[in-house]
Amino acid sequence: MPDRAPQPVDRELPTEEARDLITLVRDIVQREIAPRAAEEEEAGHFPREVFSLLSEAGLLGLPYDSEYGGGDQPYEVYLQVLEELAAARLTVGLGVSVHSLACHALAGYGTKEQKTEHLPAMLGGGLLGAYCLSEPASGSDAASLRTKAVRDGDDWVVTGTKAWITHGGIADFCTVMARTGGEGARGISAFLVPGDAPGLNAAAPEKKMGMKGSPTAQLHFDGVRIPDSRRIGEEGQGFAIALSALDSGRLGIAACAIGVAQAALDESIAYATGRLQFGRPIADFQGLRFMLADMATRIEAGRALYLAAARLRDAGRPFSRQAAMAKLFCTDAAMGVTTDAVQVLGGYGYTQDFPVERYMREAKVLQIVEGTNQIQRMVIARHLAGPETR
Repeated sequence: MPDRAPQPVDRELPTEEARDLITLVRDIVQREIAPRAAEEEEAGHFPREVFSLLSEAGLLGLPYDSEYGGGDQPYEVYLQVLEELAAARLTVGLGVSVHSLACHALAGYGTKEQKTEHLPAMLGGGLLGAYCLSEPASGSDAASLRTKAVRDGDDWVVTGTKAWITHGGIADFCTVMARTGGEGARGISAFLVPGDAPGLNAAAPEKKMGMKGSPTAQLHFDGVRIPDSRRIGEEGQGFAIALSALDSGRLGIAACAIGVAQAALDESIAYATGRLQFGRPIADFQGLRFMLADMATRIEAGRALYLAAARLRDAGRPFSRQAAMAKLFCTDAAMGVTTDAVQVLGGYGYTQDFPVERYMREAKVLQIVEGTNQIQRMVIARHLAGPETR
């Protein structure tokens, strides 16, 4: 049995334009991302040049309105682009997802004037965004955030600390949730903060077990002055804006997870069909064949789940429950598939000579970000059985 080279995913795409888009993404992946992914991840290098290229190619604003520089693509297409990018390097795929998340508030809730002034540069002008909701003592319980924005004439003065911020310290703009009123969700507002605003400083990046090329850092707001013209939506609407963004962002995480899982499966098939033991490829042995079959099935099921949720979103229908399901299932699947991939490669899988150990380390964070999978189960259960009784 000869080695089997990984085959591109056979995708269901709605238009010829979407098929051309996937072809473009695969070309960029093969030329600019995949060849350097392992080396740059190990070195902790953030590929800003890749994000500049993606911006020039129109790939950082795909799901947004072309009137403001977006790509007018449905979410089912945008997510498949994310999957392709994440399969090559999660730092890139997740980075594009976070950037899209950071653009969501202004695109969905900004005024015509705000969109005209800011969105073109955000979507296609080479800028990179960060999404600032979590804090050191406020993760899953995001409504208890403490960062404050105090009104001072026509400005707001923002003080506090945000935590676990992807692109922390390198982002050109930040979508920031801050407390402008009383306790709880209704006291939170959203702001668009320039990355170089006086008083905004980043701590040293976190030392993570995976995604070493993607900087994650605390951001300290020390009296950062923001004009009211950069407040997004109404006062007190920030938490609703944040939740709306997270519904879409969770689909991005689901797509990234399936990308990482697909990469792990491809590596497993290539290894298993080429590795000889007892005079036969190890892919001949039923134990491994069944592992590969199970891995592929989980990937196909996850892909179908996130695409079904995306199509609901594209149709303007509620999709919050399905987004939580997709994030939960796809990230758990990625963790399982990448762990199995290490097992398929045996001792080699545990070394840095093969990428599956990196995939396994990277998959773990996807079960945590944008709502842990325990939070996803709470969201799903509330849709099914209503809020918890107190």
